[in-house]
Amino acid sequence: MSNERPDDDLETLFDADIDREPTPRSQRLKRQFDLYVVAPARVAMTDWRAIVGTAIITIFFLMGTVGVWLVDRPTSGDAPVLAPPFQNLNYILGTDTFGQPIGAQLIHATPDMFRMVFAGAVVSIGFAALVGIVSGFLRGSKIDTILMSITDIIITIPGLPLVIVLIAIFRPESPYVIGVLLGLDNWPGLARTVRSQVLSIREESYVEASQIMGISTGTILRRDVLAQLMPYITVNSALASRRIIFESVGLYFLGILPFTTFNWGVMMNVAYEGGALSRPSMYHFLAFPLLTIFLMSFGLVLFSQGMDSVFNVRLRARHSSTIDDDGGPEP
Repeated sequence: MSNERPDDDLETLFDADIDREPTPRSQRLKRQFDLYVVAPARVAMTDWRAIVGTAIITIFFLMGTVGVWLVDRPTSGDAPVLAPPFQNLNYILGTDTFGQPIGAQLIHATPDMFRMVFAGAVVSIGFAALVGIVSGFLRGSKIDTILMSITDIIITIPGLPLVIVLIAIFRPESPYVIGVLLGLDNWPGLARTVRSQVLSIREESYVEASQIMGISTGTILRRDVLAQLMPYITVNSALASRRIIFESVGLYFLGILPFTTFNWGVMMNVAYEGGALSRPSMYHFLAFPLLTIFLMSFGLVLFSQGMDSVFNVRLRARHSSTIDDDGGPEP
């Protein structure tokens, strides 16, 4: 057992008379690349949820980017009406009541779905993070009171009726505008949760040290608070994307959003109105959009759970090759 006192270690650490060689830039870059890229990738490769979730999201991403170039945009009369699935390679998922291949419709609906998800997630997560961080860090101030009062007022407004009224007023056709309107309903609850996280982080010793050193509030929020919240925000982004998908598909299915483009909800609406629930020859017309929505949602949930492991600091340190078992840099 070492007889060296902790005070001696601190005196040695902060002794200005001791010459220390600065860490070379190449070594610092190597350490950061290992800690923020290689180690997270190793953690992800050991978590089946991260692997499967990333694979599913990648498939949908390829559908929305490469797929729309490889598959022609479907039009009425491209194929026989209500052709059953798995009978012809040209329309492997069958066709609808207009003779349009279902697989091609699913592919060409994917880009607009991603645009809606992106806009909705940016609005909901951005608002929640901004309001939650500022309000939590400035606890007890007038700004905190005003922001939380606005948040509480919006929470009390029924979300779905509010979105329906806004859609009736603006009649949006752009997927970005639709995503923004849907995202307006999702941020208040998350803002409250982020504020609670910030109230805990602001009591940490390194935040107090930054304040004592006179570092500006903006720098503390960005470097000390937001950095700690990024894993939580990233995980919630995937869950917010899932909510945007469900809400948009539901509103398209109910006919509240205008039918201006291919959409999984529009396909389900057309199938339902055509009597797909009572006509076995139309089951595939309703089933494949449902299966697509389920797979997308399943992939986002698995991805968010996998990211929870990837952002775990202890797991990343364990899989890093430049950090030793005690948490310090390798010699």
